Amino acid sequence: MLTPRSEFMAGVRGVLPLLAGVAPFGLIFGVLGISAGLSPALTCAMSLIAFGGSAQFIAVQQMSAVPPVPDPIVVLTTLVVNLRHMLYSATLGPHLHGLARRWKLVLAYLLTDEAFAVTIVRYQQPGGEATRHWYFLGAGLGLWSTWQITTLVGVLAGTQVPPSWGLDFTLALTFIGILAPTLKDWAVAAAAGAAGLAAVAAHGLPLQLGLIVAAVVGIAAGMVVERVLGMAAARQPEPEGGD
Repeated sequence: MLTPRSEFMAGVRGVLPLLAGVAPFGLIFGVLGISAGLSPALTCAMSLIAFGGSAQFIAVQQMSAVPPVPDPIVVLTTLVVNLRHMLYSATLGPHLHGLARRWKLVLAYLLTDEAFAVTIVRYQQPGGEATRHWYFLGAGLGLWSTWQITTLVGVLAGTQVPPSWGLDFTLALTFIGILAPTLKDWAVAAAAGAAGLAAVAAHGLPLQLGLIVAAVVGIAAGMVVERVLGMAAARQPEPEGGD
């Protein structure tokens, strides 16, 4: 019999294999925040309030830029980066329709790439309609606690790292690690390639607006390629059945 406790523990177990990939990014963010000149309290607060790895990395980069990037541009950039969460929410929304508002607020805060990946699989399985939001909670809290702990460890380690080490390169390595596993089809590869070329071409724009330009170009390229491939597949003739 499925109970809140069993679903919660199943969510924790479901996300455990992903924590090995999340933990290093939390450590790197903590170290990078300190090396970028943020205080330990502000670095930890970003993980606590925002709880969004890619958005946090980009925000730190912009906040530590010379000259400083205005706050509205930082907010706009992180908003563009996190637009994918709207798709996650739209996908999970029908499954969470009957929950109380307080539950929806908590689960929305805990929604990340990894939490969505394991939770949507559970929601696509039959049974446990009354308790499977506890699975979501278990997966989300497992990721959340790991991110907070590793950020703190990274902050403590970062205070011991001399500024001359120049750890800014870890940002690029981090995003390469995030991007590489997603290159599974032509549309995603086209989006990544176009965004990369646009980022290089627009690197000289003020206020790091090149990041927004690259995001828009990448999204547009991916949509175009996906549409072209879909149209090509639709034109393929149906195989003839044998006698």
